[in-house]
Amino acid sequence: MKELKHLNKYFKKYSVKLLTGLFITIIAKVLQLVMPSYVNKSISVVEQFMNSEIAESIAKNQLLYYILIIVGAALLSGFFTFLMRQTIINVSRYIEYDLKNEVFDHYQLLSLNFYKKNRTGDLMNRISEDVSQVRMYAGPALMYGINTVTLFACIIPIMFIKAPTLAMYSLLPLPILSVLIYQISKIIHQRSTIVQQFLSTLSTFTQEVFSGVSVIKAYALEPKINKDLNVLAIEGKDKSMDLAKVNAWFFPLMVLLIGISNIFVIYIGGKQYLDGEIESVGVIAEFILYVNMLTWPVAIVGWLTSIVQRAEASQKRINEFLKETPDIKNYVLEDTPIRGKIEFKNVTFTYEDTEITALKDISFTVNEGETVAILGKTGSGKSTILDLVARLYDVTSGEVLIDDVPIKDINIDSLRKSIGAVPQDAFLFSDSIKNNIKFGKATASEEEVIAAAKNAVVHQNIMNFSKGYETVLGERGITLSGGQKQRVSIARALLKDPKIYLFDDCLSAVDTETEEEILSNLKKASAHKTTLIVSHRVSSAKNADKVLVLKDGTLLQEGTHEELNEQEGYYKELYITQLSEKEN
Repeated sequence: MKELKHLNKYFKKYSVKLLTGLFITIIAKVLQLVMPSYVNKSISVVEQFMNSEIAESIAKNQLLYYILIIVGAALLSGFFTFLMRQTIINVSRYIEYDLKNEVFDHYQLLSLNFYKKNRTGDLMNRISEDVSQVRMYAGPALMYGINTVTLFACIIPIMFIKAPTLAMYSLLPLPILSVLIYQISKIIHQRSTIVQQFLSTLSTFTQEVFSGVSVIKAYALEPKINKDLNVLAIEGKDKSMDLAKVNAWFFPLMVLLIGISNIFVIYIGGKQYLDGEIESVGVIAEFILYVNMLTWPVAIVGWLTSIVQRAEASQKRINEFLKETPDIKNYVLEDTPIRGKIEFKNVTFTYEDTEITALKDISFTVNEGETVAILGKTGSGKSTILDLVARLYDVTSGEVLIDDVPIKDINIDSLRKSIGAVPQDAFLFSDSIKNNIKFGKATASEEEVIAAAKNAVVHQNIMNFSKGYETVLGERGITLSGGQKQRVSIARALLKDPKIYLFDDCLSAVDTETEEEILSNLKKASAHKTTLIVSHRVSSAKNADKVLVLKDGTLLQEGTHEELNEQEGYYKELYITQLSEKEN
């Protein structure tokens, strides 16, 4: 129960509803107890009439009166049971809602390293399947637990008061039933945990297959994927069948022991009636009803134990993530105005997961409103610079300053709201093209969206779709080509109109002519804005105020296009190579 203590804050939050549900539950169960005693009285009236102890008219009136009480109690009990479910089960749904939001909010706080270490399928399973298991504890387990305690507290004393010997024999099989169900529930818990863990594996596999379906088709890997899925499906079937075989014992055992209890009641009760130890056959009928009312609560004890165990296992998995602390912490709560100056002082950065040192003692300054191009081979550390500016990572050593203030002393939300980033791998959501562009500025007008799309040279492509800007994209923007996705991402950044632009090789999938047009538009749109452009092409660097050339994480060259083109080195070689390729 240690892990489930996390839910106490939610129980406290909904304590009024839970206490109301508890009160309603007690009323419903007390009303339910009216029926067996009046069944007993009804049978006693019939006995008295058969023995000529009362007149027919009196017997009919009494029977009618008792029947009305039984029907009325049943209706009221049903009504209060409905209210009970509406109250307690609804609370469990509220708790499920709150817990999912808590997990999701925490997911958003966690740093990129967390997502590199954990698979998407597993993260999805914990926020869906695991939270659902916890809801069963907060709702059905709580409700049936209250039911069980109420019925035991009321029925057992009544039974022993009315016929102690009969009560003892009729209750004898019930502890056996509870122990057997508990043992079965333990096995169910073990096997259901295995099934639950397997679901994470299956979710991860299918998520990766659906995301990478284009690669699978391109390499004709469908037979291999089908084979892999078949292996997983067989494994899943075997695990589920192991669970189903144990589950199959649950109700047969319960029915068997109910039958044994009823046989005890009929045999012992009948013997006592014949011996004159109980006054009426109605007592036997009353006890049969009591036994049947108690059987499900007794059986449920094992089931409740299983629910609690599963909920605790699931909550433990959830708590593991909730205890994760973000690597990037917001040390400043108040908003920080951003102008746009960026400075790196002896910055070294090593990726924690791979232990690769991406930057080594880098120093440079980008003044407010300047455009700086960053060039270098793959793996030279270009994208890492942009990640450090957005504070997606913290430096290993050295210091990054924004407007001459250490980046850790700047409010993260203020910083990131002041940045328009276009990543190398353009990510679009399964929404309309218009909403994808408006992602950076939800309040933008249609005219602003179109203007941004025109600057990104994607407006005409969008208009070629039958629904234009209302075209709904597939997952990750699969409806569009690589170049179109990049340009929609550029339009998104331009629409935001931030203080700092970060373009990470965002023109790699467009042709040279389109690139020239976009760069021309970017120069106008980003005037007086600090802009960092990562690229492999010299054409992206020609109009920059400054060019940084990186090699193996170190700053190899720094200067304007003209200055670097006059120096012997990587930049000049790259320029000559790309110029000759363009001429050919």
